[in-house]
Amino acid sequence: MILNITDQASLQIQEMMKEEESDRIRLRFGVKGGGCSGLSYAMGFDEEVNEELDKVFESNGIPVVMSSQDIAIVEGTKIDFKQNMMGGGFTIDNPNAIVSCGCGSSFKTATNAGTPDENC
Repeated sequence: MILNITDQASLQIQEMMKEEESDRIRLRFGVKGGGCSGLSYAMGFDEEVNEELDKVFESNGIPVVMSSQDIAIVEGTKIDFKQNMMGGGFTIDNPNAIVSCGCGSSFKTATNAGTPDENC
């Protein structure tokens, strides 16, 4: 499985998708260079799919689009949603990450270190 979206995360994403004004909307998940450790997660909604570069699939009822080049970096990643007294937020557990920063949104893998931001 490329991406495992838990039941809690799926419910939260579905609620957020209802606010979008398109029935073609998908969750776009991937990585970008930057962050304290070199790579950062990117997550948002997107209607566009590049047939040559993107892979489209479904995880726990959520339509997902991801750049093919990001798959090896995040394959097997679990996206969850945690609620606590301070609010809630998504958590990302990437089995390929060998180093993560304290905030958990920046990481590097054994094969891809990225380029850390100097401002972290």
